[in-house]
Amino acid sequence: MNEILKVEHLKKYFIKKGLFSSKSTVRATDDVSFTLKKGEVFVLAGESGSGKSTIAKLILRSIEPDSGKIFFEDIEINNEKKNLKKIRMNCQMIHQDPYDSINPRMRVADIVSEPLEIHNIGNKKERLRRVIEVLHEVKLEPVDEMLKKYPHMLSGGQRQRVVLARALALKPKIILADEPVSMLDVSIRAEMLELMQELQKKYNISFIYITHDLATARYFGQRI
Repeated sequence: MNEILKVEHLKKYFIKKGLFSSKSTVRATDDVSFTLKKGEVFVLAGESGSGKSTIAKLILRSIEPDSGKIFFEDIEINNEKKNLKKIRMNCQMIHQDPYDSINPRMRVADIVSEPLEIHNIGNKKERLRRVIEVLHEVKLEPVDEMLKKYPHMLSGGQRQRVVLARALALKPKIILADEPVSMLDVSIRAEMLELMQELQKKYNISFIYITHDLATARYFGQRI
């Protein structure tokens, strides 16, 4: 198995300003290094506030590291436009709160096709075909009805499936899943993890699974 992502000595400190102008430094990530292999489920486990989500943001370059390097398929990810496009097309994110990460005023069809539009993939008809395809993949059926729905008409589990469908739309090589089941009812957590596992195996997607819950980490992860 070869490496698809390599993180070397990643460091990010945040300066917190106190109420009476005293400053404190929060070490979000301090000299973090790891590799992710092709088709592997790699778990980043730690308690809340330990900097796990910061690592995900650093990989996608939504925040800048203080120091350290990130390589995707042996190419260093920096702020060059083509580099950023490459990582953002091939690496998709699933957030903890499905309601937070999707636009409540958009229908499911538009939510899932948004990444395809951003990256100018296909025409309208081809995009719709891909949207229908991924909604089937995540078992959001009947698809025709689902396409027209707004997020508030869906359950938490269905919303998280929409988020997963959107992440899959671009056929990414990596999915960053940040506590993807922690806000779901216990009864549907296993269902969601099973679905992710199924899709991970089917498409050989590399996952970085971020969690504080070691039970799901053991169930879904291969290396922690």
